[in-house]
Amino acid sequence: MRATRLIKMVLLLQSRRTMTAAELAEELGVSERTVTRDAQALSEAGIPVYADRGRIGGYRLVDGYRTRLTGLARGEAEALFLSGVPSALRDMGLADAASAAHLKVSAALLPSLQDAPRTAAQRFHLDAPGWFRQPQTPPLLPAVAEAVWDDRRVTVRYRRRADAGGDREVARDLEPHGLVLKAGVWYVSARVVPGPGEGPGGGAFRVYRVDRFTAVTAAEEHFARDETFDLPGFWAEQAAAFARAILRSTVVVRLSADGARQLPHAVDPVAAQEALAAAGDPDADGWVTVTVPVESEDVAYSQFLALGPEAEVVRPAVLRERFTRAAERMAGRYR
Repeated sequence: MRATRLIKMVLLLQSRRTMTAAELAEELGVSERTVTRDAQALSEAGIPVYADRGRIGGYRLVDGYRTRLTGLARGEAEALFLSGVPSALRDMGLADAASAAHLKVSAALLPSLQDAPRTAAQRFHLDAPGWFRQPQTPPLLPAVAEAVWDDRRVTVRYRRRADAGGDREVARDLEPHGLVLKAGVWYVSARVVPGPGEGPGGGAFRVYRVDRFTAVTAAEEHFARDETFDLPGFWAEQAAAFARAILRSTVVVRLSADGARQLPHAVDPVAAQEALAAAGDPDADGWVTVTVPVESEDVAYSQFLALGPEAEVVRPAVLRERFTRAAERMAGRYR
């Protein structure tokens, strides 16, 4: 523990040149007295740590004592500090490791590049979760992340969706190959371990929501990773297939010019673009009739309600009648 702290102290002094005892104590999570003892220990070990006395004094390393990382241009150094998502690293239990790595790189940069972490952080920030939702970190995410990093097989218990049929909770032996953070929700891409008499699903890669795991137990043995597995490509295919699979119904709707422009913001953008591309010419009123794939009648009701008077549902009849009742209630409310 102390050895790690001493190394961190050296790296802090390399990256920031001079720091007060109070600043070091806050960074290291210790008292100022411990900082004084650590500085003395480093000096006795041959690390040239000096204490400057006075009101603006502090600890510093003798000039020239540093390990320099050469060959990095400014743009490359700044890009390096954009490679992580802080909230995602924290959720996976890797915040400390990422902080230590950034500190080591910062300490090794040439003096002319010392401001790269600050300049990058002040210009770009990735906020992964969607709007108007407070993401919840799945409690078992660190265990899953550790298994992914370690190529370790896991046995999980998983809550299935109510519409998936069968038992609501099932057990699976998985070989987790990768984690994906999508709009604040964590997913794991894993190969299902075939069991005795396993059906066609055994050995296939599937996607599981981590927040539906109720138990994760890591096995002792490691699995042989499929080197042909491409996480970004696999996720793109699964996401596209999922988007197509949930659009199980269709709605025929007339749209004004404004409604057509707003359609991609109300329903699935790809489905909207395809529907508009297949639409015929506008009618005498300038409206177009399109057939839009939707998830369900309830979802379509809320989606097309957002278009207000710029959309008219034609079919199915039951959905049109629902909009008719809604329009009558709204007219009465505003009358």
